[in-house]
Amino acid sequence: MIIRIVKIKFQVEKVGDFLQLFEQKKLKIEAWDGCTHLELWQDEQDANTFFTYSHWQSEAHLNAYRAHPFFRETWKISKSFFSEAPQAWSVKKRY
Repeated sequence: MIIRIVKIKFQVEKVGDFLQLFEQKKLKIEAWDGCTHLELWQDEQDANTFFTYSHWQSEAHLNAYRAHPFFRETWKISKSFFSEAPQAWSVKKRY
């Protein structure tokens, strides 16, 4: 299993648009083959900064999701809301 954390900072006026988009897409993402967990976090100090936190059965499952048109279309819309480049990490739990 891998854990994927993506940090995304949004334009102030686009936060509501992003939250609406996430709400529309989250059930499909959660049901995606290989996705076993999905959360959305918001930074306590900066309300424009969010993190997606997801668990995937394998890197191959994550890569298959990222290669699918559903992800590419959703990411294209999300990107138009960004105020800076996102950061992403794939990690594994040690303890």
